[in-house]
Amino acid sequence: MPDFADTGKQVAVVGCGYWGRNLVRNFAQLGALAAVCDANRTAAAAKGAEFGVPALTFAEILANPSITGIIIATPAETHAALVREALSADKHVFVEKPLALDVEAAARLCELAEERGLILMVGHLMRYHPAFRALQGLCDSGQLGRIQYIYSHRLNLGKIRTEENSLWSFAPHDISMILALMGGKVSEVEAVGHCYLHRTIADVTTTHITFENGQAAHVFVSWLNPFKEQRLVVVGDRGMAVLEDTLPWASKLRLYPHQVEWQNGIPEASKAEAVELPVEPGEPLALECGHFLECIAGSKQPLTDGREGLAVLRVLDFAQKSMESGKRIVVTAPSPPSEAKAYFSHETAVVDQPCTIGAGTKIWHFSHVLKGSTIGQGCNVGQNVVIGPDVTIGDRCKIQNNVSVYTGVTLEDGVFCGPSMVFTNVMNPRAEIERKHEYRPTLVKRGASIGANATIVCGHTVGRHAFVGAGAVVTRDVSDFAVVAGNPARRIGWICRCGERLPGGDDWTHAVCPSCDTHYRQERGIVEEIAL
Repeated sequence: MPDFADTGKQVAVVGCGYWGRNLVRNFAQLGALAAVCDANRTAAAAKGAEFGVPALTFAEILANPSITGIIIATPAETHAALVREALSADKHVFVEKPLALDVEAAARLCELAEERGLILMVGHLMRYHPAFRALQGLCDSGQLGRIQYIYSHRLNLGKIRTEENSLWSFAPHDISMILALMGGKVSEVEAVGHCYLHRTIADVTTTHITFENGQAAHVFVSWLNPFKEQRLVVVGDRGMAVLEDTLPWASKLRLYPHQVEWQNGIPEASKAEAVELPVEPGEPLALECGHFLECIAGSKQPLTDGREGLAVLRVLDFAQKSMESGKRIVVTAPSPPSEAKAYFSHETAVVDQPCTIGAGTKIWHFSHVLKGSTIGQGCNVGQNVVIGPDVTIGDRCKIQNNVSVYTGVTLEDGVFCGPSMVFTNVMNPRAEIERKHEYRPTLVKRGASIGANATIVCGHTVGRHAFVGAGAVVTRDVSDFAVVAGNPARRIGWICRCGERLPGGDDWTHAVCPSCDTHYRQERGIVEEIAL
């Protein structure tokens, strides 16, 4: 491996936990470690003292011009935001898998790195394993013939996680290797998961991947296995090979020159003795870290660059959707980006595809529109808003900061949602019990306004031009033009379409808006506008 000591201390490792400490050690041994960072400042200081480097905040790392590369080994849910900040500060980035938890967010990170001419590398460790590199050379040479199928087992007793399932924890490495060996386009993904320790987190998953050229692969992962197994089997029409990482170096890669021969129209297996193939020992993580430094020094494209990480993430996303739906996912090519958008979305916002967004709509900082959603024209979506999936929002709606418009909610034209107001979609939610089949629809009709911090309990309708006061909890339908407040919300008056309270309290049959002179009549709690 090249000596990087003469390049100076140029990288910082963000995250000094279970895996981050290994990255710290390797970059220090390569002479490239400039600083460490961790949310736990005490842990960061201890790790920095161990390797003689300062413990800095993330902001200090971004502002330091001598640090050219950032290694991110934090929880997966933080990856997208940290990578985006690092790239925006013109830093090269090496991020542990996965690149992001959202395909669209990952695609935007790739585009950002390409726009700025920066290295974006994803930590798919097994791609740097000497035994896998030897296996890849074996396949590329044609010694195995045409690859027909691949299967992988990544099994162990632990490390058990509660924030992600075994698919996302274990399978990315195997999917990365399979995509590298197959080379073809994925056409179908089907996955099955089983939960034993937790109601909604799969401990055991099996994923089947089919390619357009007829090749296939399956990935079996579990953290509830009585013994450790890390095995990748490649079956070709001229031979077979096995990479078994739990064995000593001399036995990690074996070639089985088995053949299937046809005798009088009948296939017969012709077995041969396994051959152990020599592999030069080397720590995969050290090789991976060295590769990142080489890419920075030589402006080279990483072996596992952002686009490779995105391809792996797409398969993981398809597999997760398959597990949730119980259906095989037929893969369609991602839609090419349009040359111009009729709407505006801030660079920190995420808009999944497919979505329909009308002209003149604005989507602001850190908001997320999930797939299948439709937003009309001229809407304003504030900061940190989540919409969808499969939500319909009409024209000219205003959704203020920190609002989530969940599946089952429909907003007609001209609806106003105040800051931090809440929609629900199930009556009795539990974190450990899946209740998507119990979603109840909520309809907010044209021109209605919902005040800040109000709650609309699912299964109810807010009438046309109604006004829900700040902090109110709506537990029953709200009539057209009604003003409601309190917990539970009760009608306290009536309101004009222009937003002016109608005179006369609750006991009137005819009222005129003092602001716009619109006339209304009331009969048995139903208010209608009178056309004069």
